[in-house]
Amino acid sequence: MGDWRSTAAVVIIGGGIMGASTAYHLARRGHTDVVILEKDLLAQASTGLSAGGIRQQFSHPANIRLSQEAVRVFERFEEVFGVDMEFRQVGYLFLAQSEDVWQEFLTNVEIQRQENVPVEALSAEEIGYRWPYLNVDDLRGGTFCAEDGYADPYMAAMGFANAARRLGVHIEEQTRVTAIQIEGGKVRGLETTRGPISAPVVVNVAGPWGGEVASMAGVDLPVRPVRRQVFVSARFDPIPKPVPMILDIEPAFYFRGEGPGILMGMSDPDEPPSFNLNWDYSFMEKVIDKAVHRAPILEDCEINRGWGGLYAITPDDNPIIGALPVAEGLFCAVGFSGHGFQQAPTVGRILSELILDGETSFDLSPFAHDRFDRVAGKAETRVV
Repeated sequence: MGDWRSTAAVVIIGGGIMGASTAYHLARRGHTDVVILEKDLLAQASTGLSAGGIRQQFSHPANIRLSQEAVRVFERFEEVFGVDMEFRQVGYLFLAQSEDVWQEFLTNVEIQRQENVPVEALSAEEIGYRWPYLNVDDLRGGTFCAEDGYADPYMAAMGFANAARRLGVHIEEQTRVTAIQIEGGKVRGLETTRGPISAPVVVNVAGPWGGEVASMAGVDLPVRPVRRQVFVSARFDPIPKPVPMILDIEPAFYFRGEGPGILMGMSDPDEPPSFNLNWDYSFMEKVIDKAVHRAPILEDCEINRGWGGLYAITPDDNPIIGALPVAEGLFCAVGFSGHGFQQAPTVGRILSELILDGETSFDLSPFAHDRFDRVAGKAETRVV
């Protein structure tokens, strides 16, 4: 921790990759009077516990565009930020079992191709040929994009954070926000466990805690935390590397390579919202069952470790991005439903434009905070 700043032009609540990206993009434009407040340590919560997936295969065009720009950033990350975030473009393979989901996949492929995503639609036979360790007997087909892949979320977040620091951004860890001050319809600052900060702009990028932070400003955002559990095996050579990110969409199960081992994970749709970050042995057995069904060879792998992470879920699985009209100077980007890490480079840029210019060229209407009270828009269907 450095010297405490009691004033700032912008205060960012949340020290994950979304907060670090936002601060970097502000500072890059010369707006360096910025403070990031993190209640724990940088990138230790949802970012650091993420499975690290990076993909362009979404069903909603706006999500595709957010991720497309981010992929280009990640491809040049080490060159620009001097940090190897270990971006492995080994591809994303989505698998469909039922006819309804397969038809949905084919519709999504058309949307993705309209956005210039280099996606392939594959039959079950083609999938079995290219990845012979997979059981394809119950599959209708799948889609694959070779530009997609995964990376180290913590290293990516620290790349943004260190670059922001070098440009003059101030970062305070282990500092919890306790209140947001609003007077006369404008943001005036906030209270923290280390003291007050006066500021005309506050940005809520608190991930699964985004709803709680919003309530401090009198805003009800429908963002709820949902646990998903991840497990990593010991060295496992029978599956040849590289292993793409493979998503069995209907059971919401995924696995990919992780160093010499295999990473696998899943969420429990019946688990109530909570901030629980533990992992359960009984749930691990369910994950292993899904893994062995899809790749029978995984029956011989040995799980070494596991952890729980949090998704910040909204009713339509799309994020809430933009200014909040309850008060001038209040902004947010929360509720990414598991996609915040991969979309952070783009969203940080968008937030910086909203703060500095009062507008952005990116159409944020699908992500409006009040869309849930209006006619329902198109939800994101590819959420695992």
